Amino acid sequence: MKEMKIYLDAGHGGEDSGAIGNGLQEKEVALDLALRIRRMLRDYPQVLMKLSRTTDATKSLPARTNEANSWGANLFLSLHCNAFNGRARGYEDFIYNKLPAGSVTRNYQTILHEKVLGAIGIPNRGKKQANFHVLRESNMPAILTENGFIDHPEDAKWMKQAAWREKVAAAHVEGLVKIFNLKSSSSSKEGYQLIAGSYAQKANATARQALLTSKQIPATVKEASITGKKLYRVIAGTYPSRSAAEIARKRILQMGIETFIF
Repeated sequence: MKEMKIYLDAGHGGEDSGAIGNGLQEKEVALDLALRIRRMLRDYPQVLMKLSRTTDATKSLPARTNEANSWGANLFLSLHCNAFNGRARGYEDFIYNKLPAGSVTRNYQTILHEKVLGAIGIPNRGKKQANFHVLRESNMPAILTENGFIDHPEDAKWMKQAAWREKVAAAHVEGLVKIFNLKSSSSSKEGYQLIAGSYAQKANATARQALLTSKQIPATVKEASITGKKLYRVIAGTYPSRSAAEIARKRILQMGIETFIF
């Protein structure tokens, strides 16, 4: 199994707060996202991780890229939040602006952009290019994500929510899983299932399936043997990672339907 080295760069830190607004500091949001991503990536044994910082520490840009280069990282992922004039908002990501058209980094950016944009719940500002130090001086593919505008009240409202940060971190992980074709050690061949009930009577399971379907949640009924008893289990989706299943579980719970991850 080939190892993949991912360098997670939590932007700013220590004396450098980064952008500020609405009671938030960029350095805190970036570190929180990095720590969540690290936790989720521990499900993937082929991934080796190094973080630019794990605490509120000051670290120069050259120290970050030098560390990633000497370590031989396969990807440099830098996590940030934006700020401008209090009116701009949305998600965008950046790669180095002098990469050739067929660069693998461009493909990585497309994959990650689609995953994060689909989860973050704020406007799309597009895939962009820049001459930022961490993009220019990294010897490996490098992507910098700007996860909303901290000085915009709507974006900041989301940033303050732990559930939102978890969802955005999970989307970054889903992008990395697709980029590197990562395989989870703890998931079964079929992935993580959301179980929405187990019933002795098939009619009851079918009724729960119909309820889920009416809420645009695809569901199936499968026979299962639990403690020697034949039951009908309602499955409300199968997901490639636990983090993705958890996001779906919370969404379904908001509809008043309890599920558990199996």
